[in-house]
Amino acid sequence: MNSLADWANEVIASYESGANGCFLLHGNVGDRMLISPEGQSAKLGNLTDFILDALLPRFEVVITYDLGFGLRVERGSEIFSKWPTYVEKPILPSKPIDATRFLTHYMQYCRNLRIMGRPAPKVAVIIKQAHLTCPAIPNLHNYELSSLAALMRSWAADDRLQEFGQAAFLISENLNGVHPLVTDCARLSQVEIPLPEKEDIARTLEMMVRTCPTAMNAYKDKTPVIARRLIGATLSSIESLLQRLEHDSQTLNDKLLAGLKKKLVERDCDGLIGFVEPDRNLGDCIGLEGVKKWLRQDIKLWRKNELEALPMGYLFCGPVGTGKTYLAECLAGEAGVPVVTMKNFRDKWVGSTEANLEKIFSLLHALGRCIVFIDEADQALGKRESGSGDSGVSSRVYSMMAKEMSNTRNRGKIMWVLASSRPDLIEVDLKRPGRIDVKVPLFPSIDPEEGFSLIRALCKRRKLDIPKESFEQLKDLIPELLTPGAAEAIAVKSYRIHKTTKLDAQESLQACLSDYRAPVPLDILKFQMRIAAEEATDTSLIPDKIQEIINQ
Repeated sequence: MNSLADWANEVIASYESGANGCFLLHGNVGDRMLISPEGQSAKLGNLTDFILDALLPRFEVVITYDLGFGLRVERGSEIFSKWPTYVEKPILPSKPIDATRFLTHYMQYCRNLRIMGRPAPKVAVIIKQAHLTCPAIPNLHNYELSSLAALMRSWAADDRLQEFGQAAFLISENLNGVHPLVTDCARLSQVEIPLPEKEDIARTLEMMVRTCPTAMNAYKDKTPVIARRLIGATLSSIESLLQRLEHDSQTLNDKLLAGLKKKLVERDCDGLIGFVEPDRNLGDCIGLEGVKKWLRQDIKLWRKNELEALPMGYLFCGPVGTGKTYLAECLAGEAGVPVVTMKNFRDKWVGSTEANLEKIFSLLHALGRCIVFIDEADQALGKRESGSGDSGVSSRVYSMMAKEMSNTRNRGKIMWVLASSRPDLIEVDLKRPGRIDVKVPLFPSIDPEEGFSLIRALCKRRKLDIPKESFEQLKDLIPELLTPGAAEAIAVKSYRIHKTTKLDAQESLQACLSDYRAPVPLDILKFQMRIAAEEATDTSLIPDKIQEIINQ
């Protein structure tokens, strides 16, 4: 039975069919890999070990190159040492351009042997960290880099590599970091190595039961259960965690496991994302009955796998402080899926921003069902036309986000939730159906009674009991168009007054409201309400009173 991952089978099929001889492996290339040598038990190794054992078992000579160690003959050193050029000068070059020329010459030498009918070894070359060896630096006058990229492109473009028993592998954490002269070659096979699937994690945990018996003691018979909970983490991070627990004679337990996935995923993604397992649902959201009804209907469809009826994404829009982030967390909690928030993925280095997005997308594909929340979407998603000062980064971010958000294979797996108080600044193409199908406007309270109910509910969470009957006494102090954010601030200040004075709950709230000043000017609030109403997918989401207010 073939136990190789899909990406490995794709490489084998492409090579054996004659379609490709040069492969650019990208994505989760720094992770540990499960290796199952014939007749031996499975073990963990790095990607180079996997390539040698699983993809190149019949290649007599395998040579690797990276900037740190230079050229290394991983297999077949006796055969390689007979090459006349090496006999004359047995020193392996270390500079990228010299090493690439050296490898090209050796491959040509072995090819000539075959042409002359003489025995020649099967040769494979592996370029590690190709994004460092042949980076995507936009400098047309860097002739050495251009020459290096041209040589690697010649490997990819050669349609006779398989015929002469040769193969080339370029390994990079991301596609955008490699020189475009290489990546744009039509015959280069770009193969993404995804994050490990549940089955790979389960097999690794089964193996760790033997090597870390103390750490795995409580779950030694429940590896599939743990594997399901750890989807999104790398095998490397799981292995290191269990080894540390074993060293400290600690046993993995439910408490450790609860926060484990969040810790591992955020660490593996270098702080590019926030990972939240929501502890609230739509029942914790005060008001918004129409919105909650709509969202609950969609979640019910999601659970029934009625994916064709599901939106690709939502846009929560409304004035600042209307609870857009809170609603996204409640939605995720109601659906029972994690929330991924995209953090500071933009970088000043060329190609780094795009590389960060690639890493984030790879994680999302591995997680299964999740909600991706993007706050301040008008700033985060980029623009079709870049400004003069960002070297085209903004437009490339826009292009990558647009492509990923419209990928229909993500329907029912990745739910996009954007939030913005200025949805008019988000590119129209990103808000169109097929990317964002439902646009939900959120508004402040529309009358004093609604505002009082909101304040009272938030005070109650702090055990500050405001009598319902006190509304008549306080209604003239209730701010106009009160947002949940402003109401939260009022509740906090009222609680503070109550704790630092001798005033009771009602008196504390009254004292707070007497000195209250709106955090957002009324004209700005109404302007943002008007924009949100214009964006709404359905008129039923706009209360009549709100329509009257914004039309004044």
